[in-house]
Amino acid sequence: MSGSKDLTTPAPEQLPLLAVLRRGLPLLRPYRGKVAMAMGLICLWTGTNLAGPWMIKYAIDRGIQTDDSMALNLAIGAYVAIKLSAYVIHRAQILMLSQVGEGFLRDLRVRVFAHMQRLSMPFYDRHKVGVLVSRMTSDVDSLQELVQTGLMMLISSGLLLVLSTIVLTIASPVLMAMCLVAVPPVVWASVRFARRSRLVYTRVRDQVATTLSRLQEGIVGVRVIQAFAREQHEVQRFAEENDKLYDAHIEASKLQAFYLPVIEMAGVGTTALVVLAGGFLVARGTTTIGTVTFFILTLSNLFEPIQQFSQLFNQMQSAGAGMRKLFGLLDTPIDVPEHQSTTPLPKRGDIEVVDVSFRYGEQGDMILSGVALSIASGERLALVGPTGAGKSTLAKLIARMYDPSGGSIRFGGVDLRDAKTATLRQRIVVVPQEGFLFNTSILENVRIARGDASDDEVSEALARVGALERFQALPEGLQTMVDERGSRLSAGEKQLVSLARAALVDPAVLVLDEATSNLDPGTERLVEHAMAQLMGGRTVIVIAHRLSTAQQADRVAVVADGRLAELGSHDDLVEQGGHYAALFSSWRRAGGPEAARRAAPACS
Repeated sequence: MSGSKDLTTPAPEQLPLLAVLRRGLPLLRPYRGKVAMAMGLICLWTGTNLAGPWMIKYAIDRGIQTDDSMALNLAIGAYVAIKLSAYVIHRAQILMLSQVGEGFLRDLRVRVFAHMQRLSMPFYDRHKVGVLVSRMTSDVDSLQELVQTGLMMLISSGLLLVLSTIVLTIASPVLMAMCLVAVPPVVWASVRFARRSRLVYTRVRDQVATTLSRLQEGIVGVRVIQAFAREQHEVQRFAEENDKLYDAHIEASKLQAFYLPVIEMAGVGTTALVVLAGGFLVARGTTTIGTVTFFILTLSNLFEPIQQFSQLFNQMQSAGAGMRKLFGLLDTPIDVPEHQSTTPLPKRGDIEVVDVSFRYGEQGDMILSGVALSIASGERLALVGPTGAGKSTLAKLIARMYDPSGGSIRFGGVDLRDAKTATLRQRIVVVPQEGFLFNTSILENVRIARGDASDDEVSEALARVGALERFQALPEGLQTMVDERGSRLSAGEKQLVSLARAALVDPAVLVLDEATSNLDPGTERLVEHAMAQLMGGRTVIVIAHRLSTAQQADRVAVVADGRLAELGSHDDLVEQGGHYAALFSSWRRAGGPEAARRAAPACS
């Protein structure tokens, strides 16, 4: 049902940090020119950092020690010029790297969102919306500091560390040898930090996603929460997840509190040792005061990069954890893929369900088994059965929202798995029980079904379902904004928009999840009339929650226990005295005839 990953390739969650960061480098290719310019600026800036202390050494040894005012003035002037140049260069490199970093994040967001839009319904069955939102927000934001300042810090600190080591060794090999005493504690602390930080920061990213998911549930479900006075209960559930997030951040802080002081104390101890040894060497006349001063000033360029590396390592671990999550999402295979060689679907054709079985996930329970069904072009078929029997799943398979685990579904003789997705969506359209509206105008909500449709075509689609005059009567007409989830429209008006979308596509097959079952009687007849207009001349598959709909269909398919239990006309199935007859008898005792009279125009 879904693709599988190459077992020889580690999952992103298992990749080392550098491997994960290396994988993100191809996203920088569009910015090669700006990256090269930024690297050049970083090299210049590093040079100014080393040139400043050298000018001070020159001023002490050639100006102050020898009482040469010209050399002193020259050194002071050069030092000021170097620092001014450093300011200009540093500002330019920050601006350049910010452009690169923000461009990287922009492209990454688009790439992740585009992949999420291509992922099929089984993926969204398996994942919480809040966790997916955190991938696009928290995990991407975790990269922001790294790509904006971390990249510059990594390169400049690395270059500064290497060049400082070289010039300090040249200036005084003896003093440089003494600095090596700091190497063992720094290496020990770095190794220990690296081992623990990956797990710690991955836990932080996981808990951020869980907390955001809980937050999203609390906001979306606030009406239900307040209706049952469950506010305090939900606050407690959120507080529990928030406490776990707090603990994860505290654990990360403890790790930093161990590592950063070790680096700082190594720098302080080494500086003190250099001052002590340098004074002894000056007293013996084997070095100059300017050289010792240069060594102390430049020594900060040796340990400051190490401290920056520790901060950068924190950023890299946090960003690496976020990137592992993002790459894990990008590596998720599409459950309903489009084949490289696709076959065009005919404009009309019969639907054949051939020995179809289906389960959700590779280890899930079998939902459908051995279903075989043929639906003639232009026929109206009602799918009925108890809740959980599999009728909605069968309808989704016919619309290729999912692929069957076994067997095949054909339209006009073409296996749906071999069809081009765009053409498939033009031939078979699903109208859900409750249509989702986007936070835009009525006009644009209908146009979502076909992006190239003109305003006149959208108006014509609304007219075909009898909704044009109703929406034009609004103060802003078709430009009326529906607000989030269509809150400005009634349930019936939302369904009219959904039906207009289907009319705009003009499909051969219409799959209806009985669109009037949740409507009040006043709105129901309007939607039923719209459905009757839309059904004309098409193959219609209705998931019938009420048997009044099944009475008007050409045939009724009864789905029970994941199998096609019965198939035939309403009258034939009632006469057979099986599943459908029992359902119909129960429905009649519950007031079915009155429901039938009310629903009769829907399929007339």
